[in-house]
Amino acid sequence: MAITFVYLSAFLALACSLASAYDPSPLQDFCVSTNDFAFGVFVNGKFCKDSKLVSANDFFFSGLNIPRDTLNPLGSTVTLLNMDKILGLNTLGISLARIDFAPYGLNPPHIHPRGTEILVVLEGTLLIGFVTSNTDNRLFTKVLNAGDVFVFPIGLIHFQFNTGHTNAVAIAGLSSQNPGVITIANAVLGSNPPINPDVLAKAFQLNRNVINYLQKKF
Repeated sequence: MAITFVYLSAFLALACSLASAYDPSPLQDFCVSTNDFAFGVFVNGKFCKDSKLVSANDFFFSGLNIPRDTLNPLGSTVTLLNMDKILGLNTLGISLARIDFAPYGLNPPHIHPRGTEILVVLEGTLLIGFVTSNTDNRLFTKVLNAGDVFVFPIGLIHFQFNTGHTNAVAIAGLSSQNPGVITIANAVLGSNPPINPDVLAKAFQLNRNVINYLQKKF
């Protein structure tokens, strides 16, 4: 009985630690990622560069101040600085993004499966919001101006829309070195291979021809 209790306690402790962790805490000062498998130290999905070969450039990125091209159908561009762009971010549990908006540009509804997002508006005016999970599906929305900050909880659908006549710029911090992104419209209507149109027609309560048209758009 005592042994069973010990095993159960150990299992529950392990389960709780796994449930509360998204990016595991690092067990060393840093683990600069590398694609050179010869180093042979595999941590958090990346091989670690030999610490003797690490330089300041592994923790550095230049040019985030440069406006990005927003000439695309959505009128927005996201520049993500994750562990693939700044190698030293590997295992540190953070990343950063610059979001450029043309007038009336949209960063469409999406989720980050592995990270909470905190957004600060640098220029312009953004209509932002997120939606809670079923069954409430409650919308939290606000208009942000330069200097305003807003938080999008991990895993919830959220969006940003430039309501102004001028460009807008925002910076987002994310609580993962690899937060991931799933754009809802792209995933549902542009999956590869496509989701059966009958499934989507039933889900959205739309005519199958409408679904076929939307899938061709994506």
